[in-house]
Amino acid sequence: MEWKFSQKPILYSDAIMQMEKRVNDIINDYADELIWFLEHPSVITGGTSAKADDLLNKDLFPVHMTGRGGQYTYHGPGQQVVYLMLNLEKRKMMDIKKYVLMLENWIISCLKKFSIEGYIRKGRIGVWVPTSKTQEDKIAAIGVRVKKWVTYHGIALNICPDLSHFNVINPCGIQNTQTQTYGVTSLKALGKNISTKEVQKTMIKELKSALQATDI
Repeated sequence: MEWKFSQKPILYSDAIMQMEKRVNDIINDYADELIWFLEHPSVITGGTSAKADDLLNKDLFPVHMTGRGGQYTYHGPGQQVVYLMLNLEKRKMMDIKKYVLMLENWIISCLKKFSIEGYIRKGRIGVWVPTSKTQEDKIAAIGVRVKKWVTYHGIALNICPDLSHFNVINPCGIQNTQTQTYGVTSLKALGKNISTKEVQKTMIKELKSALQATDI
């Protein structure tokens, strides 16, 4: 398995091309699996379940429709994106729901190392944290795609992005109610001033444990 760390922001369109090539190479046994840590310039991406009404401002940032699962997501500076290209067939783990659960639990275990309690909620993909008695905020987005049992796309964890940028979308398409409010948060907003390198170190350690524990 290869671990890749991009020091400069990668355009979303370039990342898609690189992922698709790598996935095809993995399928054809030309390349090893890849875990890619990177950051994107500000961009809105729409998954296969994206609804037009959830894109509140289509003019502020570039918008890319993509083949991953999920709805609209914002990517930008201060957000750690991790793309995972894993061969689930060779790992004898041909269960996409279990794979997504593994990703969610991976993020939750990382947050726990930073003394943050993360949750998964039925009907709401991603990882959430309670920020008050009536509000839960999303701290990590998850969107995956699988081609011939090779995964790509992955997760995005908010370290210190400009949270106002998320106002251009309705994250996950979830509407606020009279009794419950949903928003977006970050490690910084939760009072955790943690460097990207420290976050990466924790994510690598916890991902290795998760992959070993689930035999993925």
